[in-house]
Amino acid sequence: MGELVDRVVRKNTNNESTLPLTISAQYGLVDQITYFNNRVASRDVSNYYLVLNGEFAYNKSTSDGYPFGAVKRLDLYEKGVLSTLYIVFTPKKEQQIDSDFLTVFFDTDRWHKGVAERAAEGARNHGLLNISAEDFFDIDLSVPKDIVEQKQIGAFIRQLDHLITLHQRKRLSSIQT
Repeated sequence: MGELVDRVVRKNTNNESTLPLTISAQYGLVDQITYFNNRVASRDVSNYYLVLNGEFAYNKSTSDGYPFGAVKRLDLYEKGVLSTLYIVFTPKKEQQIDSDFLTVFFDTDRWHKGVAERAAEGARNHGLLNISAEDFFDIDLSVPKDIVEQKQIGAFIRQLDHLITLHQRKRLSSIQT
């Protein structure tokens, strides 16, 4: 994975953002205050990571359906801040890895084996996987070499997700009426 992405360790030293983010396995990178109905972040977020739209973050916390944590891309906001407990990264080159493909790839379990192999013994400590950033970036990813194929796969899965969401909304509205 380290050949395809760069780690982001940019700090919010100039307080460019005061929007604290969290990773929801179901909703992605979201506003912490709205999600928790509370602010969990410190008042001073200058030492947090500054995450920009299109960058990814890995939450090592396990949850139902996400036994190896969740990787999500920042799509909803231009920028926000994340605790340094998260691992933040960005695709290296558009010609090598498609961001949309990476988004749908991390919604699968195809990367779980790599985390399982690298997480230290006694890996789960209160639902938090013990894996270093170096080990996380050492995971082998099976991705098509052809960027056009990656783009097609990413677009197809996104379109399918959108269609499923529309049908679920339609079904829900027909049940409510």
